[in-house]
Amino acid sequence: MAKKGKIASRKVKDKWKAKEWYKVYAPPMFNQVLLGETPSADPLTLVGRTTEATVHDLTGDFSKMHVKIKFRIDDVRGFDAHTVFMGHDLTSDYVRRLTRRKRTKTDHVVDTRTKDGYLVRIKPMSIADKRIQSAQESAIRAIMTEYIGKAVGEMTISDLVRVLISGDLSKELAKACKVVVPIKRVEVRKTEVLEYGEEVPLQEPPQEASEEMGTETLEEEIAEERPEELEQEDSGEPEEEELEQDIEEDSS
Repeated sequence: MAKKGKIASRKVKDKWKAKEWYKVYAPPMFNQVLLGETPSADPLTLVGRTTEATVHDLTGDFSKMHVKIKFRIDDVRGFDAHTVFMGHDLTSDYVRRLTRRKRTKTDHVVDTRTKDGYLVRIKPMSIADKRIQSAQESAIRAIMTEYIGKAVGEMTISDLVRVLISGDLSKELAKACKVVVPIKRVEVRKTEVLEYGEEVPLQEPPQEASEEMGTETLEEEIAEERPEELEQEDSGEPEEEELEQDIEEDSS
């Protein structure tokens, strides 16, 4: 009885009381937007944690709600946790809406290095206007490999993120692949950073007053371009005219 009473009298330690809340900020290429907060008892345990946000959360562009950006905490200063870009991904429902019957979807994987030393794995996909042969798929993959290697090699990681989100890289890939077979649409469905290159010096998190400055950021460039994207109908299926819009504009 005495032993049970001794165990019951022990105080239960509340681990939450020892934890502090840290603010998580996006990389400088996204103007260090506040992504959220995370608790931790030790700042060292924050390094390596990952988080995710849509482009709509970062820039306010509703047409980019299907694009998800992944970040990893790389450095903690005080109660501010700074992140680095890990890659991006398209939502699964958006990819499914692009796939139609009697049309061939060709997936590809290209590993390439940016001008500032980042090794990036890029996974584009193309939707043909009809069913195509395996030889034509191989030709499309060869064109994508050559174009991505040359184009990305002249870009920094910030430039690459900009053309991925704006859709410029997808449009150029569609133009290049049209010589093989009519292409309905090209999308870069996923990217992953395999090796990091030159680090960008961290800055203090932007204050409210700094938001009024006229400096051009990646967020502003994306908001200005805002290419037209697919709009989901009540039935969940995109209209044919919207799917063909990008390719028809390029061919004109």
